[in-house]
Amino acid sequence: MSYIQPVFPEGRHALYEQHGYSAAIRSGDLLFVSGQVGSRTDGSPEPDYAAQVDLAFENLKRVLAATGCTLADLVDVTTYHTDPEAQFEAFMGVKNRHFPAAPYPNWTAVGVTWLAGFDFEIKVTARIPDAA
Repeated sequence: MSYIQPVFPEGRHALYEQHGYSAAIRSGDLLFVSGQVGSRTDGSPEPDYAAQVDLAFENLKRVLAATGCTLADLVDVTTYHTDPEAQFEAFMGVKNRHFPAAPYPNWTAVGVTWLAGFDFEIKVTARIPDAA
């Protein structure tokens, strides 16, 4: 049986307790990060779409940092969008700020109808650098 360890960032937001999940699970040198949304510390969504996406990336960075990872350590990314066609331009503006140059991780974008009051979610797998 492999060893798994729950991971939480500093200043964790209220959604982890409200919905009963870990921010991430570390297994060996891999980090499996739960979907991160643009939630404020009280768990409420940021109302502006672009700001919500940016906050989701910032929440993701905090989870990654808890194990010494950065966006450069991502190997798999899945994003969920409630209205991909209408949101694409704003999303790409934010995404391009966080990933300004190659190499890029692989990426899958999925259109969905519900994200518990949010309009965007990002779920990733990362390789932990220098994992013992």
